[in-house]
Amino acid sequence: MTAATAVPAIRAAVEDAAEAIHIEDLHKKFGQLHVLKGVSLSARDGDVVAIIGGSGSGKSTLLRCINCLENPTSGIIRVNGEEIRLKGDSHGNTVPADRRQIERIRSKLGMVFQNFNLWSHMTLLDNVIEVPVHVLGVKRDEAIAYGEQLLARVGLAEKRDVYPAFLSGGQQQRGAIARALAIQPRVMLFDEPTSALDPELVGEVLKVIGDLAREGRTMILVTHEMKFAREVASHVVYLHNGKVEEEGPPAEVFGAPKSDRLKQFLRNVG
Repeated sequence: MTAATAVPAIRAAVEDAAEAIHIEDLHKKFGQLHVLKGVSLSARDGDVVAIIGGSGSGKSTLLRCINCLENPTSGIIRVNGEEIRLKGDSHGNTVPADRRQIERIRSKLGMVFQNFNLWSHMTLLDNVIEVPVHVLGVKRDEAIAYGEQLLARVGLAEKRDVYPAFLSGGQQQRGAIARALAIQPRVMLFDEPTSALDPELVGEVLKVIGDLAREGRTMILVTHEMKFAREVASHVVYLHNGKVEEEGPPAEVFGAPKSDRLKQFLRNVG
């Protein structure tokens, strides 16, 4: 089955799937800076939601709120049907109401950052098994066996004992994807995973992400790779100035955009 036939088939299959992520009227302020201004979106099991937009539009902040790395100022986030509970502190900020809930939510979300974030003092395999063993309580031999499978899956089986400093950027990012998969997450979050790579290394990372999409992996993907987003996404969200300016199936968003801002954005990045 080719990418052209596999992804539409997956899109059809997820229409009745359970909702994995639900975001409703999300706001985030940093002091006087209002970054997210009422963002709403959802992702069902098997969806690949691509978030596009210019620098400063709020894309990365949105992902960080989903993964509880930032606390939204207001709004609702539900992961696997469970709403993240927040409360106000003495300084007027929002903070988690239950730290154990945050840990539980994060265990369902695999996050891949722009800059790899592998631990430099650990081998690649040790990076992959660190959280399963020391946070989730997986037996070490089981974690190693699964970690080796994941490294083979991303084409890095022979690099298991190599330290990050001796890997290319593309290899490090593929290793970061394996590490995120090691917790067996409900949803994968990608924050511009190719933005820090040299152009010749981008393809190897996109191939791994594309394979995950074709397997039916639920993903929310912030990307500036428009061609890739059009090929793998089931839904595309265009953020502008902290708001959802336009959204819909990739054929509509890329092929027949309605918003003048989106038309201009696509011309600029095309």
